[in-house]
Amino acid sequence: MAKYEKAIVVGGSTGIGRAMALQLAGAGAQVVVLGRREKELKELEKDPLAFGRITTQVHDVQDFDSIRGTFDAVVAKLGGLDVLIYAAGVMPKIEEGEYDFAKDKQMIDVNLVGAMGWMNPAAARFEAAKSGTIVGISSIAGERGRRGNPAYCTSKGALSIYLESLRNRCSRYGVNVVTIKPGFVDTAMTKGMKGLFWLVSADEAASQSLALARSEVSASAFVPSRWALVAFIVRNIPSFIFRKMNF
Repeated sequence: MAKYEKAIVVGGSTGIGRAMALQLAGAGAQVVVLGRREKELKELEKDPLAFGRITTQVHDVQDFDSIRGTFDAVVAKLGGLDVLIYAAGVMPKIEEGEYDFAKDKQMIDVNLVGAMGWMNPAAARFEAAKSGTIVGISSIAGERGRRGNPAYCTSKGALSIYLESLRNRCSRYGVNVVTIKPGFVDTAMTKGMKGLFWLVSADEAASQSLALARSEVSASAFVPSRWALVAFIVRNIPSFIFRKMNF
């Protein structure tokens, strides 16, 4: 089992990313957490479970030109890097009959392009070092194009494919690339949503995700694992039926 001493969590001010940062700190890692919400970041630093091992930095992943410089500066601050976790994600509500390019672009930029911006330099560094772990938080929503939010499904489906490609490219050099596909997790993103089932806490999702990453088996997995059955069913529903569903 891998022991991480130096970690970066992008998108860790709330939700799964925040929980993963706290659990890494609890296991002895020095963690730098980046996110847009300065108030939540400062609260995270002061959390008793941070053990003084978490520092934070305000960062918008949509500021693509700043990513490489920020990555280099944070790695220098940590004195190295063992694991990069990309947990940044947005899912604005899309109303029936709404086709909003600005919302769609934001989802693609944050959920996908920002991930590529952060993971590329991490992959290059880890490949040269012949070690390291990259974790991307995707979603079961990326398994199929659902009518409710086309851009969100697209962003997560594309992220899963990107992570698979990165895994196939880097695993031969000893780099561990892990795709996490959560089901419903109790976070700000799902608050107020109806019809949720098998809901798990952010802490539980984070614990399972980190366990998979530490196993050092490059993999793609659903969290919790029972969502694999749902994904299998969803992927195999004929298109002419699926398009009539509200799922």
